[in-house]
Amino acid sequence: MRNKDVSIEVKYLKRFIRWISTIFFLFILLLFSMALASSVGPVQIHVEKALGIIVSRIPVVSNVVNKYWTPMEESVILQLRLPRVISAVYVGTALSVAGVVFQCIFGNPMADPYVLGIASGAGFGATLVIVTGVGLSALGVFYAIPLMAFIFAMLTLLLVYSIAKSGSGTPILRLLLAGIAVSSFFSSLISVLISMAEEGAHAAFNWLFGGFPMSRWEYINVATPIILLSSAIIYIYARELNALLLGDEEAIHLGVNVEKLRKRMLILSSLITAVAVSISGIIGFVGLIVPHMTRILVGSDHRILIPSSALVGASLLVICDAAARTILRPIALPTGVVTALLGAPFFIYLLRRGTKIAM
Repeated sequence: MRNKDVSIEVKYLKRFIRWISTIFFLFILLLFSMALASSVGPVQIHVEKALGIIVSRIPVVSNVVNKYWTPMEESVILQLRLPRVISAVYVGTALSVAGVVFQCIFGNPMADPYVLGIASGAGFGATLVIVTGVGLSALGVFYAIPLMAFIFAMLTLLLVYSIAKSGSGTPILRLLLAGIAVSSFFSSLISVLISMAEEGAHAAFNWLFGGFPMSRWEYINVATPIILLSSAIIYIYARELNALLLGDEEAIHLGVNVEKLRKRMLILSSLITAVAVSISGIIGFVGLIVPHMTRILVGSDHRILIPSSALVGASLLVICDAAARTILRPIALPTGVVTALLGAPFFIYLLRRGTKIAM
């Protein structure tokens, strides 16, 4: 019996070390991706300098970093490029974590953060501002667009939930069908607005394809507590999400309140998705493919899958945004175009290779 206990302890220790090593590696990869993305642009800055400038902003290590860059280089990184890079980090994190949760609570490997029509609702709100000018005089373009996008994203969630609600519960199938119906409705309204637009159609298309040309520190200051706190709360429920993978009956047998868990996860995941969409527009495939990529790397245990997906998604979106800015320089592509160009073939590859993508 004693040998068995020791064996179990050794097994858990090995798993813990493997998980810590994985998180550490993915974090280093994220830092390198941020430095690489920050180094490219009209003013070329060496990756080492970009990495040093970024690391120097971390309070714990700021005093030990050798500052061998010029004030101009530091200003370019911190004021022009880092807001865009950090925005990509947060959006990649939010979409990836939301993707993991949606695929779990719906039991559908094809679910993504936009499955409930949040993206279409946010797109309608942003297009309304761009085409009609609602709120521009009071808030200005830098605040009116993300604010209206966020408001309509949350209104969409409430509308979908109220349509799908049946008695004391909310059946998953009704929720999905309501999401499809509401998404189609708002997509149609977006088409009507754009067809009526004379000057704002191009700007509306750019926002709908997703990207970070309007990134500001003010957006980051608002997004930081919402995305980080909501993601942390989601992680607290990692064990319950693991139980949900076994099926509703087995989860209930293990003491999980399935209806309450789904409702909480739905609200938190939709909240971080709404925040992400409000500052970046609609960026596709990140929330769909990153969970599958990460499962291949670490498995389906949400205790490691959630943080790993957050880091992988952040790194992926940072690199995609850097590619969008440099592939056709001086023309900057929408970041959502690059994620679609990379994500669609990768997902097709997974399907053709026969990789298990079921939950």
